[in-house]
Amino acid sequence: MENTEMINYHDARFVDGNGTLQTVRVPVVQDLARLKALPRNFIRNPTAASPFPPDTCFEDIDMRMLRSKSGRVTELRKLGSTCTEWGMFMIRNHGLDPGVLEEVEQVVGGFFNLPFEEKKSSVGTHMSTDNLGYGRNFVRSKDQQFDWIDRLAMKAAPAAATDGLRVWPNNPPNFRPAIEKYVTACRELLNELLEALAQAISIDSQSFSRYFDPETSEINVRINYYPSCPRPDLTLGLVQHSDASVLTLLNQFGSSNGLQVFKDGQWINVPWPCNTLLVNLGDFIEIMSNGRLKSSWHRAVAQLDTDRASVALFYNPPAQVEIGPVEDEEPIKYKKIVLEEYLKQFYKSSPTADKGFITNLLIE
Repeated sequence: MENTEMINYHDARFVDGNGTLQTVRVPVVQDLARLKALPRNFIRNPTAASPFPPDTCFEDIDMRMLRSKSGRVTELRKLGSTCTEWGMFMIRNHGLDPGVLEEVEQVVGGFFNLPFEEKKSSVGTHMSTDNLGYGRNFVRSKDQQFDWIDRLAMKAAPAAATDGLRVWPNNPPNFRPAIEKYVTACRELLNELLEALAQAISIDSQSFSRYFDPETSEINVRINYYPSCPRPDLTLGLVQHSDASVLTLLNQFGSSNGLQVFKDGQWINVPWPCNTLLVNLGDFIEIMSNGRLKSSWHRAVAQLDTDRASVALFYNPPAQVEIGPVEDEEPIKYKKIVLEEYLKQFYKSSPTADKGFITNLLIE
């Protein structure tokens, strides 16, 4: 690789099979993008994706109609069919303050536009099941393949979850207030969607929301930055996965169509416009709905001449809560599980080739 002195590195730590703490130096992808370099350990040769099928139902959910007496039934029907088909949906007329959304975009861009050393001095990196701070996700060995991504992660709720940890950037100075304001607004939206999703599949409206507590429920924030890539056909922005959440709310800036979903044996480009909110169904709502709703198996792609960023909010009940399938006339299909036990195993084994971990919870 040329100009190696111009490349900075993340020090990613992991515990190997012998219980020994190891450190791997992973190149900062923003630096690789600037040099138009694609090292061998970033090459994945992903299967090409198909265009979104024509005449396919992937309608936006209109929150204004969902909140109205006259439009709710129609929107619930759309919500149920779209989620059953795709495991994700987009929303419009959500009512979030455009100024709040704009400030989030500004602070995300402001952080990732900083020189590497300023980013590192602004925020720490913490090795835990949550992979908080600025650095890399899911480093398991010195020989693994890496995603074309730089990431920043923090826990926004409960309120004191990150006390004593340096996971919130102090540059830009308004970074934390901007993200927390966004999270507060989005929590209300997510709570609405929990009840709507239950009604959309004809179960009690509190079937999902009853697990959540306003003081102790968790919201993890992960900001994914995907720099332009010299060979996007050879790598992935984020390898295939499902989300260890009930719901994941995403917004993206800079570009559109960076998301793909696996359906009917093929990868499909999701028509996700820039600055549009998208909701992914996570593994936990699959369990809680007794399989009526399925978490999506999805991945992010790199792009040739475009930088893209996304902000993901992972919404979960408190980690100590045990969740289980809704009990009604349908046979129970999934075992109960405590969230923190699932999360430990999920982060320990990720990335995986398929949804094997949640499949192991199926009752035979």
